[in-house]
Amino acid sequence: MKTRVLCFCCLLPLLTGAHGQTVAPPAHSGMPAQKVRVAEGYGKLPLAFEANQGQSDPQVKFLTRGAGYSLFLTSTEAVLTLRKASQQKPVSPTAKSLPPLEQSAVLHMKLAGANSKTEMSGQDELPGKSNYFVGDDPKKWQANVRQYAKVRYENVYPGVDLVYYGNQRELEYDFVLQPGIDPSVIRLGIEGATKLRLEQGDLVLSSAAGNVHLRRPQIYQQVNGARREIRGGYVINKNEVGFRVGSYDHQRQLIIDPVLAYSTYLGGSGRDFGTGIAVDLAGNAYVTGYTYSTDFPTANVIQATNHGSADAYVTKINADGSALVYSTYLGGSRDDFGWGVAVDAAGNAYLTGYTRSTDFPAANPIQRKDGSGYNAFVTKINRDGNALVYSTYLGGGGDDFGHGIAVDAAGNAYVTGWTYSTDFPTTNSFQTGNHGSADAYVTKINADGSDLVYSTYLGGSSHDYGSAIAVDAAGNYYVIGTTCSTDFPTANPIQATNHGCYDAFITKINADGSTLSYSTYLGGSGEELGQAIAVDGTGNAYFTGYTRSTNFPTVRAIQSTNHGEYEVFVSKINSDGSALVYSTYLGGADWDFGSGIAADAAGNAYVTGYTYSTDFPTANALRAENSGFDDAFVAMVNAAGSGLVYSTYLGGKGYDYGQSIAVDAIGNAYVSGSAQAHHSFPTTLLAFQPSSSGRAAFITKIASQTFVSVSPLKLTFGKAVVGTSSKPKKVTLTNTGTGVLAINQIYIAGKDTGDFTQTSDCEASIEPTASCTISIIFTPTAVGKRIAVLVISDSDPASPQAVALSGNGIVGLNP
Repeated sequence: MKTRVLCFCCLLPLLTGAHGQTVAPPAHSGMPAQKVRVAEGYGKLPLAFEANQGQSDPQVKFLTRGAGYSLFLTSTEAVLTLRKASQQKPVSPTAKSLPPLEQSAVLHMKLAGANSKTEMSGQDELPGKSNYFVGDDPKKWQANVRQYAKVRYENVYPGVDLVYYGNQRELEYDFVLQPGIDPSVIRLGIEGATKLRLEQGDLVLSSAAGNVHLRRPQIYQQVNGARREIRGGYVINKNEVGFRVGSYDHQRQLIIDPVLAYSTYLGGSGRDFGTGIAVDLAGNAYVTGYTYSTDFPTANVIQATNHGSADAYVTKINADGSALVYSTYLGGSRDDFGWGVAVDAAGNAYLTGYTRSTDFPAANPIQRKDGSGYNAFVTKINRDGNALVYSTYLGGGGDDFGHGIAVDAAGNAYVTGWTYSTDFPTTNSFQTGNHGSADAYVTKINADGSDLVYSTYLGGSSHDYGSAIAVDAAGNYYVIGTTCSTDFPTANPIQATNHGCYDAFITKINADGSTLSYSTYLGGSGEELGQAIAVDGTGNAYFTGYTRSTNFPTVRAIQSTNHGEYEVFVSKINSDGSALVYSTYLGGADWDFGSGIAADAAGNAYVTGYTYSTDFPTANALRAENSGFDDAFVAMVNAAGSGLVYSTYLGGKGYDYGQSIAVDAIGNAYVSGSAQAHHSFPTTLLAFQPSSSGRAAFITKIASQTFVSVSPLKLTFGKAVVGTSSKPKKVTLTNTGTGVLAINQIYIAGKDTGDFTQTSDCEASIEPTASCTISIIFTPTAVGKRIAVLVISDSDPASPQAVALSGNGIVGLNP
């Protein structure tokens, strides 16, 4: 008999204002604006739960702090202290602003009737440590306080565990119930709140320092590796909160369908390629690549024209994919190729690639002149896209190639690629010389681009190529690439020897660059190319590439055998590099290539590449069939590596290649690559560029979950006179999930929003299988084709993390 564990997942966006918006940390701290934005970058990191080693009251076992709150966990309760700054009004219009007042509140969430002797433990230890050197008595100092990503209470009630986790912006906790346990035993006693209420399924706790929202619980079961949602929610009884749970229908599966949030071409009349993508905290996407077009789309440019046959470019596109924030060529009089892009919390973009130009744009360069042949370049562009913070060559007398780039919270850039130079610039290096024809390299550049912090060769006596790099919160960096060397530098390897001429390598280097934390081959008896790497908040590394081996190392694989000649591999290695968490083939009977990977805070991996297979494994697909000769693909692998959350083809009838992928804080995936024009690559109605005349780059955003269906998917209004309203056309919205659907707002988006109006009978909460109706009226304000989108959102559309549950295309014509 299969074990079925029932879970309650509750989300706490801690301190909110009267209308539910997140309250920012007070701006009076004196911290420079840039540093405030850098600090916001920590919002993607996991919460650090400190073990109490004397830095707090003895009753506290674990504690954590965030913007505007502190959380203390004891054996019987969670104590949440809130702080909110409010500005005092000046006594007269000419008076200076008074310093902000700080309002505070303390909320106690007690487990009524729970086991007071529950076992508490920290889980998933983080690499960082806390130190408390308070006062002048060293005996009272606490050093090397351990930090954990999770805290687990075992048997808070018989057969019920409680787990706290989350990121620096949002706290989450799960109740995990073993089979046969009645959920009604769980009761939260709330003390310190002035009012408890339900709002669209959320539990709202009012206090003097603001409102605390406990998001509508996600109640689900894992059955045979699949997550199945159960209907339910909170129940308030005076100052006590429990849960109501619907029937346990083990036959009804949770609907997890990816949604094409937007998809657009990006290119001119020539050939254009997307090679790298990154996303910022507001959902803007940054893309780089190279273009042969003289009419590549530009906006707010640094460089308005193509100076050579091929130029690099960098483009920032807004969160809904409808407009360019900026887009610029970047290159000299010869060929220039952009390859990797990263973005920091302040919105500065970092690029790398390679150039043959002797007049590549330079700004505050470390290296002003190129060597011979190709040189790598590293460029930092400010958040508005109108200036180079720095731009420099990076190379020696041979050919040098920049391929991967990452950035840390302080704005240091980390670059990898490969070099044929024997005089590549090195400093504080692990390896000072080139050991073979081509060696990988790793270079760290400080935030203002004025100096190399660290730069080293990395390779053996044969060919070694660095492909991608990632950096964790502690400043350790992770490199993936390909090696033919039998003496590639290894340390604590999972695989100590090269099993074929080309094996992938994965190397973790400590923050000061002095030591290899681990370095290992990964491959079978055929060829492997390591292409992309990502790292999560606890130091687990995720990587992909492709293999020709039939004996590639697999662990807990979704697919244990190579079905075709070339096959994608997806692997996860634990934080100390001692073991593969999982490793799997992914592909069909033809050729399949993995080229990009990203990881979210929950440990799910997002992979892209391209496939010639007609039987590539799909799940909850946007497109379940290969539409052309080869298609891009996008796959989401769950945290355990036990299954595909979704996997889909992405392409038209031509040749389409997925090259790079990024993921935002709420699990939306952003993909870039290149697509063949005039061959029906899928684009969305509000796309910045819905069609292309040449081979173009593409940018696609995929939202991973929806629980609604909308019918029809497109409304078309006939010709109408300006100012004359049409008869209404109706759209039916249906909750296709198994839980209550919360609707925050229904609105019309796009540049032609003034031509359409909508009304609806939809309630804020829609029960499973229930439907409601939205009516649209077309009143043209000008001559021509009018286009908009009807959006159903579960959050405030003004929020940078707004989730569009579904969208409908609306088209109106006016002669």
